Amino acid sequence: MVRCERVDEAALRAAGLETAEAIAVTEPDDAGNLHIALCAREVNPTVRLVVRMFDPQLAQGARELLPDCAVVSDAAMAAPTFVAAALGEVEPTHVRLLGRTVVVARRAEARPRDVICGLAAHGPDGSARVLPSVEDDADLVLAEATGPAATSAARWRRARPRRRRLIMSTWLAVRALLRLRTGIALVLALSTVAVAGTTLAMIKHLGWAEALYLVLATAAGGAEPEPGTVDAAKVAQVVLAVAGLALVPLFTAVAVETIVNMRLARETCQLRKPWADHIVVVGVGNVGIRVIRELRDLGLDVVAIEKDPAARGLDVARRLGIPVIIGDGTQQDVLERAWVGRCRSLVVLSTDDKANLQAALAGQTLRRDLRVVLRLFDHDFAARVQRAFRTTVSRSVAAVSAPTFADQMMNREIRATIPVERHVLLIVDVPVDPGSALAHATVRDAGRAGLVRVVAVRSADGAAVWNPGPGRPLAPGDRVVAVARRAGLAWLTGQATASDGAAPAG
Repeated sequence: MVRCERVDEAALRAAGLETAEAIAVTEPDDAGNLHIALCAREVNPTVRLVVRMFDPQLAQGARELLPDCAVVSDAAMAAPTFVAAALGEVEPTHVRLLGRTVVVARRAEARPRDVICGLAAHGPDGSARVLPSVEDDADLVLAEATGPAATSAARWRRARPRRRRLIMSTWLAVRALLRLRTGIALVLALSTVAVAGTTLAMIKHLGWAEALYLVLATAAGGAEPEPGTVDAAKVAQVVLAVAGLALVPLFTAVAVETIVNMRLARETCQLRKPWADHIVVVGVGNVGIRVIRELRDLGLDVVAIEKDPAARGLDVARRLGIPVIIGDGTQQDVLERAWVGRCRSLVVLSTDDKANLQAALAGQTLRRDLRVVLRLFDHDFAARVQRAFRTTVSRSVAAVSAPTFADQMMNREIRATIPVERHVLLIVDVPVDPGSALAHATVRDAGRAGLVRVVAVRSADGAAVWNPGPGRPLAPGDRVVAVARRAGLAWLTGQATASDGAAPAG
């Protein structure tokens, strides 16, 4: 470890960058990371660069400016994991693989003939055992996407929240209107018009069309006095005319008051009207704003809470039309303003583990069965929290993104990452080198229970064989497509690389 106040050329040389194969730049400052990357390229023009960046425009510029540079956003990688946890669903991982589109799904939701391999088996306590040796034990699988069926299911998942939101919004609007003093007066005036109009119509023995015309004309002040009519009709006509005089200003007052309240609520984010079935996101940083974007893309209602009024994601959230409450998410009164007691889930994404845990506990105080998705950096602490609080799901951005940084440094063919609870599985494409341990082995030798599961083999001529039998021979130039853990990928790469003289393992 080289300790320095600032990462400069001297620090990079002290770290041995001149002879290094790769460097990962993972500071939280995009511009600072670009500066370090430029400095590193000057020290070693052939070094492979892996740079962490959040801003997509700056990331694209870095790719064009620096050849052999991989730009990675840990926020973009982690966001789908938090979104899936918030919805209580499997992360929607889709990847195009050897001419097929494969998707992560629950076994119960996939047709048996579409299942490619088992990914994880969940125990009674919710713990996951990844890549089980017995395929039928896995309840989470990698399956071939089924086209229209999968698409219609996705549309249903999106449409259902929209329908609930429309019904809920209509009901809340009516209830809020009834709570307004002017709204109550308007209802009373309309009731008076209805009663008086019905009385007048019954006295004159009118049909419904003529009665409606008479009521509207009288309420609008267009009726002529009728001296010869009975007293009850005169009273009804006078009451109808007086109530009609009150309707126009009442309608105007209700419209103005509603618009003013909506604008006030938007500016102060008090959320005066009750919200329900929405998702509350605490922390509008790099990860938080990515999560908010994906939730909005799914058609879900989101309320954001941010302590820092100058947070970088606030402008983006407001442009998306997301209500943002400026306040401390660890305080119950702030969570109550976001209607956490009626929300679908609470997603806590600040960078402070202690504050995140406090916010989660405060949310569950408001509702014991509240689903909480918690960002925690410490892996062991996160696992213990998840076991202790059954309704809490903990995730680590570092744990999700670190394998990608490492694999990019080694220039590995990583097609996709699949977070499973606190594990990360990788879909990899590894070439078999001449002279390697796998050059004249079989598919059985390329797999290891719990570490590597071979799903396909592509020969040198491009022909692909899915779910090859364990006795299928491998040859130099073949590519092994597998689902692997990090340790399994390291082992498989060693077996497929010519420089590793180890004998094939069973």
